[in-house]
Amino acid sequence: MDSLARREHSFVELQRKLRIKYPDAPVDEIDAQLGRLREQGLQSDARFVESYVRYRKSRGFAYLHIRSDLLGRGVAESLIEANLFEDDDDWLPMAEALVEKKLLGESDLCFGSKSHLRLLRFLDARGFPPRVTRRVLDARFTR
Repeated sequence: MDSLARREHSFVELQRKLRIKYPDAPVDEIDAQLGRLREQGLQSDARFVESYVRYRKSRGFAYLHIRSDLLGRGVAESLIEANLFEDDDDWLPMAEALVEKKLLGESDLCFGSKSHLRLLRFLDARGFPPRVTRRVLDARFTR
């Protein structure tokens, strides 16, 4: 309950935390307790995905990064697909804002330049779909 009081957690996240905290506890007992929390509506993977996607988007992360994080936290593909979209209209303005912030005072805006390659890696690491990255950088860098 302590963990859930702080923020939403996925079922698998809670399982991992409890197994670390109580290594001698039987696995089926931990799963039974978590099942009760789920039945009472105190733990919900759907609620977790919703809040996690909203939070990560607000921190400047995009589709591929968020999706990978959620898969690593044991969330079902169907829940991810219901809450996270590769063709979301938010990705382009987010990428443009990040590029604008990173390019403050930059003068070498040639395709293939050091700043171009740095931004390409940055946007890839943030998880932006390749078409968004290409569109944002093509608009800023001359070939």
